[in-house]
Order: sequence, then C-alpha cells, then structure tokens
Amino acid sequence: MGLGAGATKDLATTTPSDSSAVSGTRLTPEPRSAARTDGVDRPGRVTITDVARVAGVSVATVSKVVNGRYGVAASTAERVLEVVEDLGYESSLVARSLRRRRTNVIGVLVAEFEPFSTELLKGISAAIEGTGYELLAYSGGSTAGADRVGWERRSVSRLGGTLIDGAVIVTPTVVAPVHDGVPVVAIDPHTGPSGAPTVDSDSLEGARTATEYLIGLGHTRIAYLGGRPDLESARLRELGFREAMSAHGLAVDPDLVRVGGYRPDRADAPAHELLDREDRPTAVFAANDLSAIRMIEVAHEMGLRVPQDLSVIGYDNVPESATCTPPLTTIAQPLHQMGAEALRMLIDLLDGSEREQHLRLPTSLVERASCAPPAA
Repeated sequence: MGLGAGATKDLATTTPSDSSAVSGTRLTPEPRSAARTDGVDRPGRVTITDVARVAGVSVATVSKVVNGRYGVAASTAERVLEVVEDLGYESSLVARSLRRRRTNVIGVLVAEFEPFSTELLKGISAAIEGTGYELLAYSGGSTAGADRVGWERRSVSRLGGTLIDGAVIVTPTVVAPVHDGVPVVAIDPHTGPSGAPTVDSDSLEGARTATEYLIGLGHTRIAYLGGRPDLESARLRELGFREAMSAHGLAVDPDLVRVGGYRPDRADAPAHELLDREDRPTAVFAANDLSAIRMIEVAHEMGLRVPQDLSVIGYDNVPESATCTPPLTTIAQPLHQMGAEALRMLIDLLDGSEREQHLRLPTSLVERASCAPPAA
C-alpha cells in the first residue's frame, strides 16, 4: 500500500454492485480464464453475496465474520474465512488479521496532514521499502474538538488489532497510548522520553543555536513566539531561548514572549501584538516554521521589511521555509531521519528485538535571507 493510497481521515466504506455493503471491506478478484465450480462463475469482483452462497450462510453472517463482530459460531466463522481463501481472492485487512493475527500494516497517526507530519511521512515511506510492511497514514484529530486532546487514543482504539499491527504517533496530545497490546512509537512526544519508545530532536540545543545566531548579529531585543504548551519540545525551545539570552547577559522581556501554538492561525494575533508595539522587537525567534512564516507575512502587512526592519528565524526546516519571501533562516530538524528511525524502532518492537527506547537527533542551522543585523 503506497502512502497516497493509505492516507485517510476515516475508515472507507465499499459498496459492492449488489448493494450488500461491508464497511471497510474489499474483495478483489484474481484473473479468471475459465468457469469455476465453486458457485462463482462470472468474471469480475467477488461480492459478499458470492461468499455467503458458497459458504451456505447469510450475508449478515459473512459481514459479522469479516468485520470481527460477535454472534457467529467459531466453526461457522472458520468456514466463511476458508471460503474467502478458497475463492482465490485477497480479502480485507480485517479478515487477514482474523486469520493470521497480523496485518503487516503499520499505522502512522497524525492529528492533521501539515508540513511537519508530511515530512516525517516521507521519511517513513522511504524507510518501509523492503520491510514486508505496508503503510496506513491516518488523520485522527480533525473531529477531536478545538484542542484535539486524546485523538490518538481514539485512533489506536479504532485501528489497533484489526487494521494495523503497530503505530507511529506524531506529536500526541497525551502520553503515547497502548491499546490491547498494540505497540507504539511517539515522535515529538507529549512529555518527552517516558513509557513508550520516542524519537525527537534536540530542541534545547536548537533553540540555543537560533537565539545565539540572532545575538551574534547584534540583536538584543528579541521576541519569542512559542509552540504548543502541552509538548515537551515547546518547553525545551523556550528554555533554550531563555538560557541563551541569560548566557549573554540579556534580560527576557516578558511582554515579548507569546504562544503561537505551532499553528499559523494561532500565531496571527500574537504576531500583531508583538509588532504593533512602539518598542517592538528587532528580531523574533518562532518555535516552528509555520509560525515564523506567518510572522513575516504580518510584518509585510504592517509595512515592515524583513530582514531590514525585523529579523525572523524559525524551527523545523519544512519545504515552505525555503520558498517564502524572503526565504526563512531556520533550525533544521532531520525530519526524514526521525520518521525512518521511528519506523525501525516500531518494527523492532513487532519483531521482539531490543533497541534503544528514546532517540534524540541533533539539529542544525540553515542560513537564508530572513535575518540581518538590526537597523541603526
């Protein structure tokens, strides 16, 4: 299953041509060259009705079996699955998991498909080649309310055990969950290294590097636009900012510290507040690239030039950072490597191999055109 084919916001529903629908189930035929003797002798896709007729049961019974529902005797369920197998067709992931107790599918669970998670997915998709696993990318946060708290628990509960063998969870809102023994690896975890295996980057050192870069250009009045308050990465980036300022004998003005939540829409109001001041900052360190890009856009809307009137540095190095105007100076997280390492850790868990539980990767400075010395 390719990345594009696997991406979904909810479980699909397939409706066969005979109007007997099985949610999330698809029976795909192998080519036929001759009439069959199993009761299915026409070309085309096998339907749930075909399976029911050959097995000698009702359509409702087949639906219960392939969807893992209760109310079917074990011998009957076994016969239905044997018919699915004997017909020579590939059954749904649900039916496969019932027979094998494995689906050979790994889930990548995200709150939404935005640049950060998309870059991680690229790394995971490249690394899964040759592993024998397929990939299901699933967005579970779109209906979880304004703050989307707990979306990952619902997603693992919905997918675990029948559609996926394990999951990589991107920026969970709570400590990485385990549901019915489904192993998980968390990227950019809620509380940092604890419990389930985790992968992240060195947010503390990356934030120090960003702040020291601005200080090295001569800036002393530096604002900080923070990330999602519930994430350890956001806490570490603010700490790195404060430590770098203190190390150079610079006070942090509390009026210049704002929360952007890692989202452009939430960064809009804080950006206006920071730049609408008479004593506005000469530079801004934003805790992710999307917030930094929104800061640049707000500066342009207010008639400020970047970097002549305002320097802006971001964090992540997503593709958009290189294409905005001006191109954004940023701290690069090794996003593809983070995704690949999370996948390898999860496969090791599934195979019962020992591997490090918490992996932290280094960051690096990417200089572009959004920073300059402060105006005289």
